[in-house]
Amino acid sequence: MSRSLSRTLLTGCAAAALTAATALTASATATPARAAAGPVRGPITAPPDKIVIELATVNGSGCREGTAEVAVAPDNTAFTVTYSEYTAQVGPGAPPTGFRKNCQLNLRVHVPNGFTYAIVQADYRGFAYLQPGAFGQEKASYYFQGMPQTSQRTHHFNGPLNDNWQTTDRTEYADLVWAPCGEKRNFNINTELRVNAGTSSPTATSFMAMDSTDASVSTLYHLAWQVCPAPRP
Repeated sequence: MSRSLSRTLLTGCAAAALTAATALTASATATPARAAAGPVRGPITAPPDKIVIELATVNGSGCREGTAEVAVAPDNTAFTVTYSEYTAQVGPGAPPTGFRKNCQLNLRVHVPNGFTYAIVQADYRGFAYLQPGAFGQEKASYYFQGMPQTSQRTHHFNGPLNDNWQTTDRTEYADLVWAPCGEKRNFNINTELRVNAGTSSPTATSFMAMDSTDASVSTLYHLAWQVCPAPRP
C-alpha cells in the first residue's frame, strides 16, 4: 500500500475522531532553575495588553516552511501551534527516513513591559495507527535561547492502536523556567515523532501524526505570568 493511499484511507477515521479527543494528564520530569533576573512575586493573572508571538525560524522534516502556525489565546493565557504535514510512518511506500519526523520552532515572543512568562503546561495531540508489534513515541522539549535549562518529556505508544493520542506535560511552579526580565530571548520548541515496525509485518503500515486539517487539533502551551522587578534608578 503506498504512503498516499494508506494516509487517505487511515486518516479518514482520524479526522472524525480527533474532534472528540479527551485530555490525559501526565506529570513532567523537568529539572530547570529560575533565571537570575527573575520575577519578584507569585503567579498573577495574564497581563491585559496583547502579547504577540512570531515564528522567527522553522526547521525540521515534520514542519517545512508554511506548514506550522502559531496563534495566541485572546486572554493571553496560552498559545497554540498547529501543524499540517507532521507524520512519521513505516511500511510499504514510506521513505527510509520516514520513521522519524521532527520540528524545531524558534519563536519571537513580545510581552508587555514589566512582565515575564513561563510554560507551565504543554498539551500534545494527534492520531496513531500502529500495527500489533509496532510502537511509537512523541518527544518534546523547550527552552529559552542562551539558557541551559531545558524541560523535556518522552511518551511511548504500543500497537495495536488506532485512535487519537494526547499527552500533557506539566511543570511544578517551583521548577518553572522564566524568561529573563529586561532581555529579549527567543523561545525554542523541539518536537519529534518516531515509529518503529517492531515485530509487525513488514508489509503493514504504521504511523503517528501530529497534524490535521481541523484547526481545533493543535499543540497547546499554557502560560504562567509574573511581575518583573522595578528597574533601578
